[in-house]
Formats: sequence, structure tokens, C-alpha cells
Amino acid sequence: MPSLAEHQQRFGKPPWLVAADRGVFSPQNDTRAKQAGVKRVVIPGTGRSNNNVERTHAEGQRWFRRGFRFRAGIEGRISVLQRAYGLDRCRDHGETGMGRWIGWGIVTANLERMARTQAQRMAGRAR
Repeated sequence: MPSLAEHQQRFGKPPWLVAADRGVFSPQNDTRAKQAGVKRVVIPGTGRSNNNVERTHAEGQRWFRRGFRFRAGIEGRISVLQRAYGLDRCRDHGETGMGRWIGWGIVTANLERMARTQAQRMAGRAR
């Protein structure tokens, strides 16, 4: 809920989609997110204790599965940033330093991705 409130304050409206892993699931979190104005809440239920037929049906919908894969993709991207760009350990101090360290790591990753894409385009034109 704090992240939803922060999003609302920063952008003036609730997010369209909220995705989280099973550890965050609770009926209260699901209800609160919907009350906050979130259209698509993608928080899968936990284990076999999820006997709610309506919930099981929602988790089988295409929008739910796409939202779940979106979250999984973000997790993979974070893992790459940690391994390849030194974001597994911050060597700067304080909250400002942490923000700077992460920001430069992401800028570096994005620049490398753009350079790789541009090189592939140029190689394709040369053929």
C-alpha cells in the first residue's frame, strides 16, 4: 500500500497494473489495491489454500498471465543489473549515494543496449 500511495502522489492517478509475487498475496491487499483504483491486480494466490473459484478463474485469464510474466521479466532484468553492472553491492554511502549508484548502473546498461542495437543495424545494412 505505501508504494501505491507514492505512485498516486507522484503521478496523480493510481497505476493501471500492480504485479507482485505470491508472498505479497492476501485478500486484504487485493481488495485495498482495487479500492485504490487499480484496474488489474496481478498477485497470485498462495498454494492450495486458494480455494476461491472466482480467484482461480481470474488467475487463468490472459491479462493475469501477461501481468505475471511482466513481473518475472522485471526480476530477470534486475538480476542482470546486479551481476553485470555492479548493482549487487553499492560502494557509495547514504540514500543519495545509493540512488546515484543505481542510476549510473541503469544508464550504463541502457547505453550498452543501445550501442549493441545500433551495431546490429549497421551490420545488417552492410550486408
